[in-house]
Amino acid sequence: MNITRRIIFTAAVAILCSALCAAGTEPEADRAFGIIEAADDQLAYKGDYSCTVSLIVEKPGKPKENLQYKMFERIGKNIFTMVQIFPEADKGVGYMRDGDNIWSYDPISRKFSHSSLKDALGDSDMKVDDMSNEDNHWRRNYKVTEFREETLGKYQVWAVKIEATTNSPSYEISELFIRKDIPLLLKRCDYSASGRLMRTILIPKYAKTEKGYVGYQSIMRDDLNPGEQTTQIVSDLKFDPLPDRIFTKAYLEGLN
Repeated sequence: MNITRRIIFTAAVAILCSALCAAGTEPEADRAFGIIEAADDQLAYKGDYSCTVSLIVEKPGKPKENLQYKMFERIGKNIFTMVQIFPEADKGVGYMRDGDNIWSYDPISRKFSHSSLKDALGDSDMKVDDMSNEDNHWRRNYKVTEFREETLGKYQVWAVKIEATTNSPSYEISELFIRKDIPLLLKRCDYSASGRLMRTILIPKYAKTEKGYVGYQSIMRDDLNPGEQTTQIVSDLKFDPLPDRIFTKAYLEGLN
């Protein structure tokens, strides 16, 4: 076989192998996304809902800080309104999303400014993105890079590593650990693009409601700063239809 024919043959084999590998991994990626979406489907957040979210921020050498927000969201429409209700000094600080547009509201200056889902809430380890239960989030913003079975404590879990394909996610790489018996997210690890562990989220407490499961408590650890963590507690969860006016700038302006 001459050199030219050998090069062509080698290239053809490489292309064929690449196609076979893609065909083999694509169903696995689809299965992994299906498991993540099944975990979302188990949650109670469907249609309209409102709740109170309390954040307990712990940092070494500092007293605990308590923050509290009221959250309103319409699942499937990519809209939410969030307003801070505690502490008193920050009361009325708000965030609003309408599709790809995100604004923050300052009640003192009474001005809106474009914001990001990646912004932190106060001095906590929670980001605006963590408060949202956006529909169809995973397939639109990630690709699956690993999919395996593991044991996490007493649970058999699926471990799915995903990598961001858009600029929307707060972290480049995340790993999700989802129960096999009931698809519920138990743990999430967020990494930088270089693979450095940035944040770990644990969800130790779920409760079942008439609409589905609710993770009433979650713990977010800052892995870059040992000892720093934020505990999130969800309360006053309601699934009543929300008036359209709640998802407007006028609503946030009218609260003060």
